[in-house]
Amino acid sequence: MDLTKGAIDGIKIPFGETNSYRGRFLPWYGFNTDSEWYNSSETAGDKADLCVYDAKPNNVEMNTANNAWSMMYQGIERANLCIRGIRNYGNPAPGNEMGYLLGEALTLRAIYYADLVKAWGDVPARFEPTNSQTIFLGKSSRDIIYKQLIQDLGEASTLVPWPNGNAATTNVQRINKAFVKGLRARLAMVASGYQQYPDGIRRSTDTDLSVANMYALALSECNDVIQSGTAHLEPSFETFWRKYNQENTAAGGESLWELPFGAGRGRMLFTFAVNHTSIDQFQANGSNRGGVAGPLPHIFYDYDVADSRRDVTCVPYRYGTASNTVLTNGFPTAKQTLVGINRWYFGKYRYEWMTRRVISTNDDGVNKIYMRYAEVLLMAAEAANELNGPAAAAPYLKEIRRRAFAPANHAVKVDAYVDALGSKEAMFNAIVEEHKFEFTGEMERKQALIRWNLLGAKLTDAKAKMFRLQQRTGEYADVATTLYFKYNTDNVSLIIYGLNHGETTDPGAGYTSFSWNNLSDTKINGLVKAGADPDNRQFWPIWQVFLDGSNGLLVNDYGY
Repeated sequence: MDLTKGAIDGIKIPFGETNSYRGRFLPWYGFNTDSEWYNSSETAGDKADLCVYDAKPNNVEMNTANNAWSMMYQGIERANLCIRGIRNYGNPAPGNEMGYLLGEALTLRAIYYADLVKAWGDVPARFEPTNSQTIFLGKSSRDIIYKQLIQDLGEASTLVPWPNGNAATTNVQRINKAFVKGLRARLAMVASGYQQYPDGIRRSTDTDLSVANMYALALSECNDVIQSGTAHLEPSFETFWRKYNQENTAAGGESLWELPFGAGRGRMLFTFAVNHTSIDQFQANGSNRGGVAGPLPHIFYDYDVADSRRDVTCVPYRYGTASNTVLTNGFPTAKQTLVGINRWYFGKYRYEWMTRRVISTNDDGVNKIYMRYAEVLLMAAEAANELNGPAAAAPYLKEIRRRAFAPANHAVKVDAYVDALGSKEAMFNAIVEEHKFEFTGEMERKQALIRWNLLGAKLTDAKAKMFRLQQRTGEYADVATTLYFKYNTDNVSLIIYGLNHGETTDPGAGYTSFSWNNLSDTKINGLVKAGADPDNRQFWPIWQVFLDGSNGLLVNDYGY
């Protein structure tokens, strides 16, 4: 049994390899959207090309033999060997340890494949260990892959218990039934959604993957999770993200599964945290850590001012150069300093919320949240709306918004708002917006926009919004061009005036002014490469090293 568990743990090793999820897939997949971008998108180069819909097969960041593509297939091969071995020799069944390990192996394989198809579209299907006849394979239809994954996850859900159902599932770094069902729902909705095929953007023509079939499956799976009572929203949005940064991995809360990294692997904060200019009282990860990507400049202003998610998600400051003469707990002290309106940071990832001081110079060890309960609620809302109309979707959407707003605002911001969504179209549009407010910074948005057939249109809308913000017209007419700040009594954290709509006057003595008007045309236009069409570049190309090593069987479609 211990050998089998060790082999299952081995399936996870490729997640953390240098150019796999750790350093290539997670830092780069998911940008640019209508809410998130690579903060240097306007700077020409191969890094930006990955985000601005102009990636090429010889991209120097990706075109290596140990890239994420290769590591994903390594993980799949390990899973295939485990699955075959357990089926042949393990007597797996619901309720026994071998059954659990089989369910875990099936789910880990599905994760690798879900991400391969998300990033590359049609890819080779390998559901058996490689042999001499299958060393070289061409692409398979993603429809075949999605159907296999949905079948596999159906089996896995019978084999793994709910969160806290056994010793393994007390921790969200191991697979549990709530996550399996949530992932199955996500893949059902993606498989039936719009996406770029070699012959254009369309839904699948496979009747098994019809909207009616897949949305019914998704709704059923989501309701199973909801009714199980084994997962729930954290009462406070900020509390959830504090717990994440504190590396609280106890099962039964909002996080359903996290891609596990050891203390010396993974780059979630290294890449996405609020930026730290230097080593300071909060981190010893190095200089200029965090801040590679962030929210688009207008996103802060699109939130309702009463929405508790806004200030958690969108941060307008960094930590400046630390002073060696002012120490905090023996470490140099850095203060918050404002950055321009053209560069925001994701506040969901914060060294300053950690309980552990990161000392690795290259990695931070913080997990990647792969799915949380909020997504289950929004998928249920979307599927219920499609199948049964807005009244059926309303309870799920209300639950999301109830957490976002204080109780005093529920009558207006939750009940009246949702009850006014009287058509399927109005409810759908509201869900699309809610998804943005809930998930900005989590790299979930790009795939959702693709399956809704909204990627290109929403990117165009985002650029138009940024130009209106730049000019202070339309909905941004009352956004200040000057901010005012002073420091709290801790002499580290900022008190800022001028961020909210309508705060356009000088608050008076004690405040220092700061120009809030540096959003250039070049920066805005950097969201998408000039001449590129995101709807014709929904996927990355297969990198040249893998084309060259495929014995001529792999090619890039979609006009790449």
